[in-house]
Amino acid sequence: MTYMTSNKAAQAEPRWTFLTNHSHVLVCIAQESDIRLSEVARRVGIGERAVHRIVHELCDAGYLKVVKKGRTNNYVIDLDRPLRHPLESEHDVRSVIQPLVRKKYSRK
Repeated sequence: MTYMTSNKAAQAEPRWTFLTNHSHVLVCIAQESDIRLSEVARRVGIGERAVHRIVHELCDAGYLKVVKKGRTNNYVIDLDRPLRHPLESEHDVRSVIQPLVRKKYSRK
């Protein structure tokens, strides 16, 4: 097995990540349930329109619910929902979110 040890390679800006933008959006929402989508866009590094599209897709698929509280949106993640890809379908959203957020999500 070969490992990269070049300082140049270590300093290069990565062009990809292990998680998708959808999971990045969920992590932001899990960290702060009343976060503004403009702040999610800033943290994830994508446009606000893309965040709105992702939130809409997550809601349509049942992974996320939007609860209005006055003029503020609060987001509720269905942590028990299975992941979508066949390679991951035996795992739920909690298995991805729990290790990545500060607060703990315990099973009830």
